[in-house]
Amino acid sequence: MSEEKSSQFDFWLGNWNLTWGDNGRGTNEITRILDGRIIQENFKSAPNDQGQYLQGISVSAYDPTIDQWKQTWVDNQGAYLDFVGEYEDGKMILSRDAILQDKPIKQRMVWHNIHTDKFDWSWERSKDNGESWETVWFIEYQRAS
Repeated sequence: MSEEKSSQFDFWLGNWNLTWGDNGRGTNEITRILDGRIIQENFKSAPNDQGQYLQGISVSAYDPTIDQWKQTWVDNQGAYLDFVGEYEDGKMILSRDAILQDKPIKQRMVWHNIHTDKFDWSWERSKDNGESWETVWFIEYQRAS
């Protein structure tokens, strides 16, 4: 395994405070597990005005056979999402094909503006096979510890 490639997600490790929109708040704890080969995410949003919250976990691994990262996400709303992608030009981009309202779309997560104590994360979708992208959810990460 390429040590350089397997450490591309290390910027994400740690405890994070998250903010989005007018008053969206949450936390995310990112750790290495299973002999350091897997990155585990533990995400939890603060409750909204109706008391609803989003809680989810993901596991990510570098797959040297395809020279890309893979991630699987599950959450308390019953979602199961799987992504594949890579770190390039200062951004980690993981994407997937999906169906939305009976039409094929592409979805992706983009970690960008990466610094030691902060970065931005975007959930994006494309209805034109990746020609253009629309940001659906934008989160600012600030290191908590």
